[in-house]
Amino acid sequence: MPVEYVIDKERRLVVTTATGRVTFEEARAHQERLRNDPDFLPEFNQFLDATAVTALDISAEQAKTIGRNSPHFASGSRRAWVAASPFLFGIGRMIGVYREIAGGTEQFRVFNDREQALKWLGLDALPR
Repeated sequence: MPVEYVIDKERRLVVTTATGRVTFEEARAHQERLRNDPDFLPEFNQFLDATAVTALDISAEQAKTIGRNSPHFASGSRRAWVAASPFLFGIGRMIGVYREIAGGTEQFRVFNDREQALKWLGLDALPR
């Protein structure tokens, strides 16, 4: 599966990892799995690692859908998207803007540096 996640309840963190070619359907399926996971709480932060994505088959309209239908994160939550390419960085920014337009109150930032994203989330490293 190109989009996986782990919930670290102790650190109050969702770690999402996307790899290879990711389609709109796979991204939406991830959102639904997370939204329905009984261990997910809106107060958690999220680290979304997209550095191993080789292709993202998502149109601008689909990015809007992903942003609007994102699982609800609380206003104090931080969500960090890490991208290795300018294209993925731009898609991450687009999704963040659509999330905000849809009324999302969490903080959503896109990074091209993993260490900066972890620092922003208040982490030294990811859980193993």
